Amino acid sequence: MGSLGVKEFLPLDWVVEPGEPASAEVGGLTGLDDAVAWLAAAAPSLRAALHRHGSLHLRGLPIASVDDFGVVRDTLMPARTPYREKATPRSDFGNGVFSSTDLPAAQRIRMHNENSYTLTFPGLLMFSCLIAPADGGATPVADVRKVLRALPPELVAKVRAHGWLLNRSYSEHISTDWQTAFAATTREDVERYCAENLIACRWLDDGHLRTSQVRPGVISHPVTGEEVWFNHLAFWNEWSLDEELRETLIDEFGRDDLPFNTAIGDGSPLTRDELAALDAAYDSATVRKQWQPGDLLLVDNILSTHGRDPFRGDRKIVVAMGEPVDVAGCAPTVPPAANEAL
Repeated sequence: MGSLGVKEFLPLDWVVEPGEPASAEVGGLTGLDDAVAWLAAAAPSLRAALHRHGSLHLRGLPIASVDDFGVVRDTLMPARTPYREKATPRSDFGNGVFSSTDLPAAQRIRMHNENSYTLTFPGLLMFSCLIAPADGGATPVADVRKVLRALPPELVAKVRAHGWLLNRSYSEHISTDWQTAFAATTREDVERYCAENLIACRWLDDGHLRTSQVRPGVISHPVTGEEVWFNHLAFWNEWSLDEELRETLIDEFGRDDLPFNTAIGDGSPLTRDELAALDAAYDSATVRKQWQPGDLLLVDNILSTHGRDPFRGDRKIVVAMGEPVDVAGCAPTVPPAANEAL
């Protein structure tokens, strides 16, 4: 493995400072081969810590390129999860490595569990910093066990009983077009995917597409058995939009043709007060650590959300998704379904 033995790197001392995720610094690594050997030996310890904390921030690894990150990914997460039902722009660097997002630097990205709206989603996310921004740009995380406990019981009861509803409208002008979202070239491709994945779809007279799906908003971790708040209910709700933008979009396209909108699974709308309660619960659980080049962030996608702070300067954060999990194996409180009322 190099000049130092694996035992000299283990165990890690996880430090949890106020407002920060569980963090540790790895010392004594002489290169990527050393790092791979250490990570392979540390994997069981890392997984136990991940189940305890939901996310882990590692510093001191020699990750300097997309290729380096790919090697680390293959060491810790050999089973990959494809990016389905695309919703935000990403750069594909090849070998299952993507940019975390290509949305504008000034835009904050709210807390979300990756692909909570798909039937199979990544159980593990890996982020790494290749270029740290001059200011801001952290990847905040929030333990959704804590979020669930902090939410109003009435809201949790509604989502537990009915799940959550996602409506999408696809357009090349203001959102992702259906060709990109579904990696499809024909309407038949889209209809086949939707039928197989419990999504209602409808083609409008002008040729654009709407889809609607109901998903469970409360599930249980398949390993730890803990219940979590797992959804995009706040992330894509109309009340999460800037007020001026929301009014402009509704005036221009109508509420039914917003690029994204969410509701309780029975179709009842989320209120402003409920959105405020959701924001408060996420905020109370959110922690962050500023990036440095080479940092690695592991996120259990069921136990923790992630987001992005606005930033200035160059920023290159890469991400990989793996360990696919089927929602049916997570004790969903309601089964996923197509919203036939579309």
